[in-house]
Amino acid sequence: MAETFDVVVVGGGPGGYVAAIRAAQLGLRAAVVEDAHLGGICLNWGCIPTKALLRASEIFHLMHRLDEFGLAADNVRFDMAKVVARSRKVAARLSGGVAHLLKKNDVAVFDGRARLRGPGTVAVTKDGKAVADLAGKHIVLATGARARALPGLEPDGDRIWTYREAMVPEAMPKSLLVVGSGAIGIEFASFYRQMGAEVTVIEVADRILPVEDEEISALAAKAFRKQGVRILTGAKLGGVTKAKSGVRATVTVDRKAENVDAERILSAVGITGNIEDLGLEAAGVRTDRGHIVVNEWGETNVAGLHAIGDVAGPPWLAHKASHEGVVCIERIAGLAPQPIDKSAIPGCTYSMPQIASVGLTEAAAKAAGHDVNVGRFPYAGNGKAIALGEADGLIKTVFDAASGELLGAHMIGAEVTELIQGYVVAKTHETTAAALADTIFAHPTLSEAMHESALDALGRVLHI
Repeated sequence: MAETFDVVVVGGGPGGYVAAIRAAQLGLRAAVVEDAHLGGICLNWGCIPTKALLRASEIFHLMHRLDEFGLAADNVRFDMAKVVARSRKVAARLSGGVAHLLKKNDVAVFDGRARLRGPGTVAVTKDGKAVADLAGKHIVLATGARARALPGLEPDGDRIWTYREAMVPEAMPKSLLVVGSGAIGIEFASFYRQMGAEVTVIEVADRILPVEDEEISALAAKAFRKQGVRILTGAKLGGVTKAKSGVRATVTVDRKAENVDAERILSAVGITGNIEDLGLEAAGVRTDRGHIVVNEWGETNVAGLHAIGDVAGPPWLAHKASHEGVVCIERIAGLAPQPIDKSAIPGCTYSMPQIASVGLTEAAAKAAGHDVNVGRFPYAGNGKAIALGEADGLIKTVFDAASGELLGAHMIGAEVTELIQGYVVAKTHETTAAALADTIFAHPTLSEAMHESALDALGRVLHI
């Protein structure tokens, strides 16, 4: 007999486990099916362990700047095995924390793979053996996504890496070729460069970080090149050949082909949803280009079946998945949640320098028909940034000229991934430039640059 639940969540990542906890909070009997590690890719092989690695590279970078602060140290070095071990320890600690949270909220956890067996029924198996049959009034698919592979650039776990291999290198490669300049590619390019590897980034678009504001993208490219990262944009990857000493890639830019040699290649060309072997076809679930099609509530075209997070399409962000999980469950429970406004979802790249944004770029705002007021404020005019030794950066804000509404915010510099949330709150609550100008910001803080950017849009900037 199938065990019956109000909600069965397939996948224990940041979308799935949050959905299950919210269901339990609302008095629904909930279960999670997870066949790998609780916390999903984000916690175990993505967001969290990469930030632990990037923290190590930040410290290593600062140790080479000690003289600027009147400090000194000899024989500065790193132990790659210990750097990786700390990253894995951080991930393991948080994965255990998710297990505790689920237990605390009386969520049943089933270790195995789930497959739709029929309307409202999920079969759970582990290593080919039956574990349980679960019946759910509502089934929420939160199976996440995986790295997409380009033809001819199929990862082999040795010379051609995905993010997984890049997170646990046995030794620091002398050189790395990164294919793709989205957040994943740029973060790893930054980490390996700061740790001493020669890094080349190739991007098929005409600029790196192509989803970011063009001005911010240009500043990022300038900063990375200054650090010694070679960047090739408008670049087409040709053949890749392997040798004992590394790999050789043929790259064409402006119709000129060249060979780029490196010890390793990291493929960071996007992701595709984990929709295989779930029984979607038999259930009649609509999919599109590797993702499950849903409405604003996470509902599929099949009654009682929902999908959230990366498997339900872009943006592929953990915080979007978690919020979708809450919205989906509250809708199931008969509450009246607000559907997600994707224009108010922040994006962060934790490289050095950091990049963060929310809402429309300047170009997108103009293309949408807005007459815009744009504010800018450089870190060079911010006292806290100068005191930190981090005077390179820019805060850019885009406002509707008529209403003053904040349309978008774009940042590059130290700790902007923390600062961006101020603008996310402002945008969510339809704050205007005038309201931001009237807000008191603490001194001395980096956030004062956010204030000055709004003032600049109004022609009232004070400190530049």
